Amino acid sequence: MRKNLAYFRVNYAAVVTLTLAAALAAHPGSLAALLALLAAWCLLYALRTFSDREVLGGLVAASAFVVFLTSVGSLIFSALALGAAVVCAHGACRVPEDLFLDEPDQINGGSANPLLSFAAAVTGGGRV
Repeated sequence: MRKNLAYFRVNYAAVVTLTLAAALAAHPGSLAALLALLAAWCLLYALRTFSDREVLGGLVAASAFVVFLTSVGSLIFSALALGAAVVCAHGACRVPEDLFLDEPDQINGGSANPLLSFAAAVTGGGRV
């Protein structure tokens, strides 16, 4: 599973992100609450009407309220758990034997430079 995590890291992040986005899209009230919280953070830090300590304290309290005392937190944690379950299932079931080759020549079809691996087929495998 560790090899799959290293190899599919970007794909796994995309799966978790899409899971979270789909969950928020399915619950527009939670999405609106998070957008209002984001707007409050941006607005209060942009206006500078209060001291930084007062703004930070108020916004942390508002964030804790929105995330932990409403359904927003439950939705976020459920979506992240679902995404993690999908990632773990793929990582446990996928056999990584053919993904990890030791030699750069084997990986790139004979070309030592991965940026020029497409040219290996045209030039006969990169051998002169």
